[in-house]
Amino acid sequence: MNETTLTLRGEHITLDALLKATGWAGSGGAAKQLIAAGQVRVDGAVELRRGAKLRAGQRIEMAGQAVTLQPAGAAT
Repeated sequence: MNETTLTLRGEHITLDALLKATGWAGSGGAAKQLIAAGQVRVDGAVELRRGAKLRAGQRIEMAGQAVTLQPAGAAT
């Protein structure tokens, strides 16, 4: 599995924004489709809410890729 980290700019990021920020989805519409299809996991559980607020320490997985969120100001 391809693992990476993403440093938050604030307290949280929404799931659809994360998919766009990581390049896993090319648009908001594509992100919505991936989420609705149950292809995204947050902390090991399928997440179907595109507006789910993700915070530092959470791990998101999709299609053999994973990203762990780091708090704002953290070194990557």
